[in-house]
Amino acid sequence: MKKDVMLVTGAGQLSMAIARRIGFGKKIILGDKKKENAETIAKIMNDVGFDVVPVEMDLSNRESILALIAEGQKYGEIRMLVNGAGVSPSQAPIEAILKVDLYGTAVLLEEVGKIIAEGGAGVTISSQSGWRMPALTAEQDELLATTPTEELLSLPMLQPENIRDTLHAYQMAKRCNEKRVMAESVKWGERGARLNDIAPGIIVTPLAIDEFNGPRGDFYKNMFAKCPAGRPGTADEVANVAELLMGPSGAFITGSTILIDGGATASYFYGPLKPEQ
Repeated sequence: MKKDVMLVTGAGQLSMAIARRIGFGKKIILGDKKKENAETIAKIMNDVGFDVVPVEMDLSNRESILALIAEGQKYGEIRMLVNGAGVSPSQAPIEAILKVDLYGTAVLLEEVGKIIAEGGAGVTISSQSGWRMPALTAEQDELLATTPTEELLSLPMLQPENIRDTLHAYQMAKRCNEKRVMAESVKWGERGARLNDIAPGIIVTPLAIDEFNGPRGDFYKNMFAKCPAGRPGTADEVANVAELLMGPSGAFITGSTILIDGGATASYFYGPLKPEQ
């Protein structure tokens, strides 16, 4: 029997929380660069009644993305995309961050947009980080949004001499994600589908706990202590937003980014997290 298919990239806690919230009754194709990670999450979900197929997938590689899509199409029409794959500033060098988080996400949104079913919906996960870098020019934003994917990494603003460090690379990648969602949502709309972005702040996951206990731990703890919410978020709270964006209640929302950071960005600009000049 054919099922509606959900593509999920990144076998982490955010991806699983969203897939568990809205993936019931669907064929879920779960891709991760480390297949054992996908197999672990697939077993957890299959043991409680979901239908998950783990697949090895490298977000930085177009052919790997196309293979993930082809795997999904074996089971039915692809109606949902959840892109939770990516690397953090402490996990990878500048080149890898740009290749995975920026280029890879752009390719994924482009390729899924070519085949997404009518009535379909997608979300990609960016970050609050994209909101706290200096504003880009309108021309730079348009280049991030509309440059052909195979030319993205050749943009002058993304060359090594213009990227300060891994955090700056990550911020540029996440800014690109948000602008790319805006541009791609227009193309998805031509197929009767919607595409949005979620920009989380500090969300408690095993990776985040490692960060809390690492060299940047005090920075992160200070951030969530001084944000209006006074705490980090949970993966299920991100899933709440995804459920809205991908369901009928969000039918008029497309091309948007929802910032879910407990007010940390607001505090950064107008509160106790504001950097000293």
